[in-house]
Amino acid sequence: MRKCIKGILTTIGVAGGIVGGLWIGTKLTSETKVQHIKPYFKRRSPYILAHRGGMALAPEHTKLAFDKSSEFNVEGFEIDIRLTKDEEIVVMHDAYVDRTSNGAGRVSSMTLAELKELDFGHHFRDVEGNTPFRGHDDAKILTLKELLENYPDKLVNIDIKDKPETYEGSLMPTVLYRLIKELGAEDRVLVTSFHDSQINRFRLYSGDEIALGAGEEQVTKAYFSFKTGFKHLYQPNADTFQIPVNIKGYPLDNEKFIAFLQNMNVAVGYWVINDMDKMDELIQKGAHTIVTDFPDISHHLMKQRY
Repeated sequence: MRKCIKGILTTIGVAGGIVGGLWIGTKLTSETKVQHIKPYFKRRSPYILAHRGGMALAPEHTKLAFDKSSEFNVEGFEIDIRLTKDEEIVVMHDAYVDRTSNGAGRVSSMTLAELKELDFGHHFRDVEGNTPFRGHDDAKILTLKELLENYPDKLVNIDIKDKPETYEGSLMPTVLYRLIKELGAEDRVLVTSFHDSQINRFRLYSGDEIALGAGEEQVTKAYFSFKTGFKHLYQPNADTFQIPVNIKGYPLDNEKFIAFLQNMNVAVGYWVINDMDKMDELIQKGAHTIVTDFPDISHHLMKQRY
């Protein structure tokens, strides 16, 4: 038994020595990459972005929502995009229109003209349970072009939703890049996705020209490096992390994790934050961006404390 314990301790000691040696060796030879700050991030922080235009106040992703959140002086909007059958980029979260409109079907199977016929205020209910925007002229789907042209002073955080393995997903990075270039919007858009491959595809066109977010794989890699003590090995490949406060029980609102990313000029944003105290806590910890369904709540916070 003693020999067994001794053998285990020896193995642990050898493994520890290997890990320790690896840590020292990589620490001495690695050089942390510090990101160049893109124009998108050169306004005064913290940024308040209205989630889907401010979906708690008006039908998500409609002119009604963007107009309403603009009244509360948000820095910009966090939006989702999808490609239509006729290859137009529309501001839309779901793959299907069923939840948010009086229609049914896949966005990618419908033309822009067909989508424009739908009422995206049909299902929205206010705090009293009423449907005040049903049939409203501004409760229509918007194209990304319309959004960027109608709100020229706002920053726009664009999340590519179409999956990379789909036809529409394979087209989206190039169609999106061409539109941004056409409108000269390079300095006021941030492009991101849960799918790292979509971000990488877009980067093939944009290079270092347009601000990019981190996908799930990169966030996981960064957090693992941070928690295991090998954070000196992490090399950022994004300008910002847009993350929840925790995932699967792991707290991502750790002040030291925020500082770790900030030291590489990686801005840290959190979604979806709808509680004023939590917004304040995150900003105090160093959060650069707060994405919220309630731009009215964030407005009151900013007026009172910032």
